[in-house]
Amino acid sequence: MVVPADRHPSPSHYDIVIVGAGPVGLMLSTCLARWGYKIKHIDNRAEPTPTGRADGIQPRSLDLLRNMGLKSAVMAHRPARVYEVAFWDPCAKARKGIVRTGTWASCPSFIDARYPFTTLLHQGLIERVFIGDLDRNGVKIQRPWTIKGFTSDEKGNPEYPVTVDLEHVDGTAKETIKAKYLFGGEGARSFIRDKLNIGIKHKDPIAYVWGVMDGVVRTDFPDIKMKCTIHSEHGSIMVIPRENNMVRLYIQIASSTDPDFNPRKTATAEEVQASAKRILQPYSIEWERLEWYSVYPIGQGISDKYTLDHRVFLGGDACHTHSPKAGQGMNTAFLDALNLAWKLHAVEAGFANRKILETYEPERKDVAETLLAFDNKYAKLFSQRPPAANEVAAASAQANTDHEENEFIKTFKESCEFTSGYGVAYKANALNWSPSHPAQSHVVHPPSTKLVPGRLLINADVTRVVDANVVHLEQEVPLNGSFRIFLFAGKPAATAQALRDLATNMARKNSFYAAYARPDADRVSHHERHNPHSLFFTVCTVFAARRPDIEISRDLPPLLARYRDHVYADDRWDRRAPPGAGACAHAKMGLDEERGGVVVVRPDGYVGVVVALREGSATVDALNEYFGAFCSKKLGGTQAQL
Repeated sequence: MVVPADRHPSPSHYDIVIVGAGPVGLMLSTCLARWGYKIKHIDNRAEPTPTGRADGIQPRSLDLLRNMGLKSAVMAHRPARVYEVAFWDPCAKARKGIVRTGTWASCPSFIDARYPFTTLLHQGLIERVFIGDLDRNGVKIQRPWTIKGFTSDEKGNPEYPVTVDLEHVDGTAKETIKAKYLFGGEGARSFIRDKLNIGIKHKDPIAYVWGVMDGVVRTDFPDIKMKCTIHSEHGSIMVIPRENNMVRLYIQIASSTDPDFNPRKTATAEEVQASAKRILQPYSIEWERLEWYSVYPIGQGISDKYTLDHRVFLGGDACHTHSPKAGQGMNTAFLDALNLAWKLHAVEAGFANRKILETYEPERKDVAETLLAFDNKYAKLFSQRPPAANEVAAASAQANTDHEENEFIKTFKESCEFTSGYGVAYKANALNWSPSHPAQSHVVHPPSTKLVPGRLLINADVTRVVDANVVHLEQEVPLNGSFRIFLFAGKPAATAQALRDLATNMARKNSFYAAYARPDADRVSHHERHNPHSLFFTVCTVFAARRPDIEISRDLPPLLARYRDHVYADDRWDRRAPPGAGACAHAKMGLDEERGGVVVVRPDGYVGVVVALREGSATVDALNEYFGAFCSKKLGGTQAQL
């Protein structure tokens, strides 16, 4: 999917200026570069992160990296994988030292995750994966440059309202450019946020000073290859395994609850190593190599606003700060960038009304608010008491039980879902259907469905008809900026007429589908899999039938058959499907195995709306109303509005 590159009036005009080449800036730049936008991307560092900083990729983020085709490059660095978390506490018996009091899964089996582990790899290597992809798409990060000022005047220049002044860090060169958008991903000390006079609210009055070190150690501590939370009479420490035999140690060296608290308190690496030795008793630890060491203060904070005019945006650490305990910083940054990227694309490609950009702040700020509240609860969960063995077993069990869950088990489940990334949920708006949405029809959101608008599409395995490959359905459409239309087509004999009616109504001039047809559709290659007709949509059809029983040309009208590489058989067994389910993907989604249904999934993988598949025009009428709530064109006779 590429937008014309020659549409700018001069070389100094850009679609977007991105400041900061950390995780949030790189994710935004990578998405927009792939979709053909002209980007000015600067960073004040001479090179990518050499050591340290963030290191945890959660299961949902690994899904995203795979969908972008970047997972293999990340895993090529042989990162550590954390499947379990171990808890160590002071020994209750007479002898001194710590003992293991429990372990549990990092991503328990009640979460339907493709990759039930946390991936640990230092941020610099992750940055280089993105930078390599940017190079392949013609974007070079300008280093070391910094932003010196900017203005935004949409009335004076509605097309390129943002003027940005840039300067080399040594003052030897300056540049002034025009842009449609400016993005601040420069971290907690954001120049752009300060320039906008946007404040930070500190949610938790307690602040901490942390010492963190990466290195290679020699130790007899048995869980050095696992994530560990260790409490002892001498203090607390968190152990994080890393690539290349390294380990990261976090140690809290000061808290604002201390009587002599000083937020500028520091400690040498040798002092923190000595503290770690005391905490780990009766086990020994020595450092063969220390790669990185830092002391930094941290508190919980959230930006009052993420944008003032929907031309200048903030994301990542410029918007939210929190403790490193749960490994959420880089993952939250990725999703900030993804959320903004596809919405900018939808507007600039002419698909969506500009008001769609107003959903970025409430969706992502709400997630940040949840993260900060969770961060408090997570800290208490790990510090108040070790869990009993029967609690860990109950909390980790896959099946729902009838007995009442205690507060620990409830908190544990909520925490695991949130840390994995699968717990992120967006509230109702024009993109996420609710009973107050403009799309009102008896076919919208059938009562049986288990899908929730604003949450991720449920994972499902299916068989691709054209080549008999077993594939992950949610991964079949790459991150290309398109909405994904998953047509669960039920039994071919039962839905034949409904499919014909669906195709007929989709082809009508004012339908959500036909209104955004590619102008070059008659010249598109026969081999184009994802966007042969429209850059706004990709259509996938899933039959509740065995692959040998499906004949694409017979069972689908030509409009849907054109997406032949996205036709699937729902014939794979799934242990998470209800007992006796014949078509497990249909059953997991809560869709009728005979009659099916239509699931609209946003470009970022979150469900937008579910519509029953019915004969006649009702299905397309409902989809017209859904898309008409935010699209740029009048659809189905209803004026588009947000």
